[in-house]
Amino acid sequence: MERKFASRHPLVGLVDETSRLHGRLKSAFAAARQSVGLGPSESMVLNAVVEAERPPTVAQIGRSLGFPRQIVQRAANALRDAGLLEAADNPDHKRAALLVPTERGIALKRQADAMADAIAEELIPALDMQDVHEAIEALHKIRKQLEARLRAR
Repeated sequence: MERKFASRHPLVGLVDETSRLHGRLKSAFAAARQSVGLGPSESMVLNAVVEAERPPTVAQIGRSLGFPRQIVQRAANALRDAGLLEAADNPDHKRAALLVPTERGIALKRQADAMADAIAEELIPALDMQDVHEAIEALHKIRKQLEARLRAR
């Protein structure tokens, strides 16, 4: 299929397609986030903390997801005030606390995940799941390559 702007750089096309896909998925899965009473930024931060390999800092979440530190900090504060996250001492930095989910935060995320799973099941008939799996692998690989290049700068 010929695309209108096929002559542009492939990375520019990737940014456009991922932005559009993000918007569609955000709309499709909004009910999952809303079912647990979280706003978009709170949901984003809770997901980032619960799914992190190691407890992240606010700045790390911001860099990873492309959001200003201030937005992430406000969401983290709201989640902490709600008893969903805790701040832990960071041995590598005196002022940048590590964010750790509470049992309640993990349970709330799992509740939202269950709702998201139900929404995903409704969407399956419209998708080729092989394409979805291939896209996940390809996007993960591209992200890792970009992260390595940006760290090397």
